[in-house]
Amino acid sequence: MTRFHDLDALRAAAMLLGLVLHAAVFLVPVEPWPVHDEWAYSTEPETNPYALAISAIHGFRMPLFFLLSGFFSAMLWQRRGLERLVQLRLLRIGLPLLGGMLTIVPIVAWQFAGSDFKLLDWPLAWLDGLAHLWFLWYLLLMSAAFVVAIRIGLRFRHRLWWLLIPLALVPQVLMQERLGFGADTIVDLLPPVRVFGYYFCFFLFGVFFFQRRVATRKWWAVAVPVAVVPVHFLGLMLMHDERFQIVDQAWAWGTAATLQIVYAWMMCFGSMGLFRLIASRKRYWVRYLSDASYWLYLSHLPLVVGVQTLTASWQVTVHLKYLTVLGVTVPVLLAAYQTGVRYTAVGTLLNGPRTRRASRISSEDPIRKGKACRKLMWEPRTKVPEEGV
Repeated sequence: MTRFHDLDALRAAAMLLGLVLHAAVFLVPVEPWPVHDEWAYSTEPETNPYALAISAIHGFRMPLFFLLSGFFSAMLWQRRGLERLVQLRLLRIGLPLLGGMLTIVPIVAWQFAGSDFKLLDWPLAWLDGLAHLWFLWYLLLMSAAFVVAIRIGLRFRHRLWWLLIPLALVPQVLMQERLGFGADTIVDLLPPVRVFGYYFCFFLFGVFFFQRRVATRKWWAVAVPVAVVPVHFLGLMLMHDERFQIVDQAWAWGTAATLQIVYAWMMCFGSMGLFRLIASRKRYWVRYLSDASYWLYLSHLPLVVGVQTLTASWQVTVHLKYLTVLGVTVPVLLAAYQTGVRYTAVGTLLNGPRTRRASRISSEDPIRKGKACRKLMWEPRTKVPEEGV
């Protein structure tokens, strides 16, 4: 039962990049975000480092996440069977989504709507959108489609599945939000075909990646700097004129869409190669962050918006404001995870059972016990690895 430590860590990194992205949104003049710093409107977009960072992250983060979700879905199916896959998807994705719809989503809706949000709107706030939890709904739909495909006898080993790479260009060309790299951001319950189809290409490729037994290569990491610098910036140049306005020429948008697809795939493969290089070994603190990342992403948005609202009026540099948002959000949520989530029913729901193993060390050897406690206090204990999202 091999555990893919590198891909597990990469999936967590994709989650945590969501915090990095959302913490920066109030420094970029995008709507409809509830709070913005004045600096966002007084700075030219082409010289705003946070706008460029958001564009670069958004261009590959969710494609990478869905690719890894497809990979781990295929792994669960092969190791545990289809019935267990369905059970785990409903447990680890469906229940957190339901809980978030009744708690986190209404809080975010209140923050965005302000005085227009009434108490009676709370139970049904999710009808207007799932906020940052939309990806769980997409993943449930993709998992259902995958189960149906398996039921009818479809397999994902044939080399023709490589065509998913260029096929992703079709929905990308149909995207309507042309302010940055990547897919449109749609949080509605009824996902547009272009957005769902775009991410589904990556999910299915992840299934194929596992079924085909494609070996991740460390040298793929060279794709990351190539994608971030020339591909990303060339695409932005084609999408915008010298005043950073959207270009209407069909050839420019078509070329830019092609570059966006190239960028997304290069970053997916490059990130896998990079983490194969740096995170293929078992490290307890990496595993701990991998477990915590799901909780951090689910719960972070209300706190991020709250700290952004607090710091927006500060008379300090925007970089300090940004670091404050992350510096408050991450430690607070990690502390909440350690004290009130990890070893509780909520932690079991998100990641499976976790127990402190230090108590299992014999007290007869205090030296061995001390070393083992330091090494094992963060290690999760499960009989067999069970992947989350």
